[in-house]
Amino acid sequence: MVAITASVCLSFNRAEALQASAGSPQNTNTDFIRQSCASSLYSSLCYTSLAPYANAVAQDPIRLACVACNVSLAHIRSVSSHVSSVLHGPDARQLDKRTVSALQDCEETLGDGSDLTGQSIAELELLPSAKGTEVAWRVSNAQTWMSAALTNENTCVDGLTSASSSAVKADVTRRVRQAGQYTSNALALVNLLVGPNA
Repeated sequence: MVAITASVCLSFNRAEALQASAGSPQNTNTDFIRQSCASSLYSSLCYTSLAPYANAVAQDPIRLACVACNVSLAHIRSVSSHVSSVLHGPDARQLDKRTVSALQDCEETLGDGSDLTGQSIAELELLPSAKGTEVAWRVSNAQTWMSAALTNENTCVDGLTSASSSAVKADVTRRVRQAGQYTSNALALVNLLVGPNA
């Protein structure tokens, strides 16, 4: 579990989240997360990654979307860090030019994806105080940026097809695709903010 630092998302870490859930009835809260995650492409992953935050999220769709975006951001940053370590680590000299170029492009697109996800989180943070048409505008911004982050992840994977090193290609592709599942889930939960039940 990632630490959630945004104010709407609250501030707590894995240990605190587990302690909060221990001995505290949260069936209603976890049911809310399960029902919300049903709208996502990776509903099981969505639920398992967000259920530990049930007490903090309660049944607040904005908090849930914000937490999901934070989880996505943590995974994007983790993959980006991994790509950077491959590019600049002790074995980097063994990489051919095509693989290096593909990884560099991937590192850049993941960095952009991280920035876009951060922008989405900042926008969701402002929703509780938003009024009137500002609500739809801010949600639209968050949707646009999360969608762009997902596109960046897909761009990274597409670019890896030109890499010559099959081992590096397979490793990074797997990691980016997994991160993309969290991003897809986060986007689905942001979309719910303007859905029929919003």
